[in-house]
Amino acid sequence: MAEEVQKISEAIVDQEKEKSVPKFVFHSIPESKTAPFTDNIILSEGLARSEPGGFVLTPEFGRNYDEFLDFQIRKDDAWVVTFPKCGTTWTQEMVWMLINDCDAELAKQTPLTVRAPFLEVSRVESMESSPPEMFEFMPPVSSIAGVGNSPESSYTLVVYVARNPKDVIVSFYHHHKLMKMQGCDGNLENFADYFMKDQVIFCPYFPHILDAWTKRSHPNMLFIFYEDMKKDLRGEVEKVAKFLGKPLTEEKMFKLLEHLKFDNISKNESVNFEIGKKIGFMNQDGAFIRKGDWKNHFSPELNRRIDAWVEANLAETDLRFEMELEKQD
Repeated sequence: MAEEVQKISEAIVDQEKEKSVPKFVFHSIPESKTAPFTDNIILSEGLARSEPGGFVLTPEFGRNYDEFLDFQIRKDDAWVVTFPKCGTTWTQEMVWMLINDCDAELAKQTPLTVRAPFLEVSRVESMESSPPEMFEFMPPVSSIAGVGNSPESSYTLVVYVARNPKDVIVSFYHHHKLMKMQGCDGNLENFADYFMKDQVIFCPYFPHILDAWTKRSHPNMLFIFYEDMKKDLRGEVEKVAKFLGKPLTEEKMFKLLEHLKFDNISKNESVNFEIGKKIGFMNQDGAFIRKGDWKNHFSPELNRRIDAWVEANLAETDLRFEMELEKQD
């Protein structure tokens, strides 16, 4: 009898999982393989767009999507979910340190990509055979089972970090210039236009963030802003620590805040990806961890167009961004 009840329970969970996670189909974007797109952004296989949702990812992700639907979520998993260049690395390092008793020496011994792998670019089988304690995920919260919306996620903790779109555009542009596999020969203005037209990987930006914003009241979802981390890092660390159930002594808080300082993070070889320059998948110019400083990059005309784009996309939501900080590291 107990065995039959267990089978019925598992069947119900499977049915609910089917309902709660949309089935995505990925279609190649032909224009991402031809000029003028390839004169500006260079990708070996081009891009693919999901249906439904219209989210832009790589064709490889589309081919392997069924693996992600079947990925087994565990009760002790923690997830950092972001749009690219929203303070991803900073937040990953914070969460990992909180989970691991603020062991900075252990953190420095193992690359962050191993400690907190990017699920969308890692092979699921390898992670299930040697599971990490946390994951980073850049597709939207709703796009994979167990994150924020399925029955399994009743015990899965998700930290979502958002950043103002102007600094995201600047940082993502420089990221494309830095990464050889996401090459960019165009200028910032062209890149911003492609970004606003949802023709850059992981776009569209606003549906990605609004997907998480609508779930921010879920008890297992914590929505934070990069700008708040810049203004009051201690306050945000306290917030995340409470959410994860990892209270800190004053000594550990001091240690963690030192570890997370921008200068220390940018020099930390386990998180700054400088190894990428040595092994050849990153260009020598530029840095993986950098400030956004959009005011030093946008022309008045580009800023006007981006303002109009932001206003249109925020018209029916209470989500708002802090576009400028008094101090940029």
